[in-house]
Amino acid sequence: MYLRELKAYKPAQIKASDSEGHVQKFTIPEAPKSPEEGDLASELKAYETQQVELEGASESGAAPVEEDWFVEEEEEAPAAAH
Repeated sequence: MYLRELKAYKPAQIKASDSEGHVQKFTIPEAPKSPEEGDLASELKAYETQQVELEGASESGAAPVEEDWFVEEEEEAPAAAH
Protein backbone atom coordinates (compact mmCIF):
# COMPACT_ATOMS: atom_id res chain seq x y z
CA MET A 1 0.00 0.00 0.00
CA TYR A 2 2.84 2.44 0.87
CA LEU A 3 4.61 1.76 -2.42
CA ARG A 4 1.41 2.24 -4.41
CA GLU A 5 0.83 5.67 -2.78
CA LEU A 6 4.44 6.60 -3.29
CA LYS A 7 4.24 5.81 -7.04
CA ALA A 8 0.96 7.71 -7.40
CA TYR A 9 2.32 10.87 -5.72
CA LYS A 10 2.78 13.80 -8.14
CA PRO A 11 4.54 16.87 -6.69
CA ALA A 12 3.03 20.29 -7.41
CA GLN A 13 4.57 22.17 -10.30
CA ILE A 14 6.89 25.03 -9.33
CA LYS A 15 5.82 28.42 -10.66
CA ALA A 16 7.95 31.54 -11.03
CA SER A 17 5.57 33.46 -8.76
CA ASP A 18 5.91 30.97 -5.86
CA SER A 19 8.84 32.89 -4.36
CA GLU A 20 6.94 36.18 -4.08
CA GLY A 21 6.58 37.19 -0.46
CA HIS A 22 9.47 34.97 0.61
CA VAL A 23 12.30 36.70 -1.23
CA GLN A 24 13.06 40.42 -1.50
CA LYS A 25 13.47 42.07 -4.89
CA PHE A 26 17.07 42.97 -5.70
CA THR A 27 17.79 46.60 -6.45
CA ILE A 28 21.24 47.92 -7.19
CA PRO A 29 22.28 50.46 -4.52
CA GLU A 30 23.18 53.99 -5.56
CA ALA A 31 26.87 54.66 -5.99
CA PRO A 32 28.27 56.82 -3.16
CA LYS A 33 29.43 60.30 -4.04
CA SER A 34 33.16 60.82 -3.97
CA PRO A 35 34.38 63.42 -1.49
CA GLU A 36 36.57 64.82 -4.26
CA GLU A 37 33.55 65.79 -6.34
CA GLY A 38 32.93 68.89 -4.24
CA ASP A 39 33.60 72.43 -5.39
CA LEU A 40 37.21 71.81 -6.48
CA ALA A 41 37.70 75.14 -8.25
CA SER A 42 36.86 77.28 -5.21
CA GLU A 43 38.86 75.04 -2.85
CA LEU A 44 41.90 75.24 -5.13
CA LYS A 45 41.63 79.03 -5.35
CA ALA A 46 41.34 79.28 -1.54
CA TYR A 47 44.41 77.06 -1.17
CA GLU A 48 46.44 79.16 -3.61
CA THR A 49 45.51 82.45 -1.92
CA GLN A 50 46.02 81.41 1.70
CA GLN A 51 48.87 82.94 3.64
CA VAL A 52 51.87 80.72 4.21
CA GLU A 53 52.57 80.08 7.88
CA LEU A 54 56.17 79.51 8.86
CA GLU A 55 56.83 77.70 12.09
CA GLY A 56 59.03 79.63 14.47
CA ALA A 57 58.84 82.91 12.51
CA SER A 58 58.33 85.99 14.66
CA GLU A 59 55.61 88.54 14.00
CA SER A 60 58.18 91.13 12.86
CA GLY A 61 58.95 88.96 9.86
CA ALA A 62 62.58 88.43 10.80
CA ALA A 63 64.04 85.06 10.00
CA PRO A 64 64.54 82.86 13.04
CA VAL A 65 68.06 82.49 14.36
CA GLU A 66 69.50 79.10 13.57
CA GLU A 67 70.62 77.15 16.58
CA ASP A 68 73.52 74.74 16.53
CA TRP A 69 72.00 71.48 17.67
CA PHE A 70 75.16 69.48 17.16
CA VAL A 71 77.10 69.35 20.40
CA GLU A 72 80.57 67.92 20.36
CA GLU A 73 81.80 66.25 23.49
CA GLU A 74 85.17 67.49 24.67
CA GLU A 75 87.78 64.80 24.70
CA GLU A 76 89.62 64.27 27.91
CA ALA A 77 93.36 64.55 27.76
CA PRO A 78 95.02 61.13 28.00
CA ALA A 79 96.38 60.37 31.47
CA ALA A 80 100.14 60.54 31.75
CA ALA A 81 101.83 57.16 31.98
CA HIS A 82 103.85 56.54 35.15
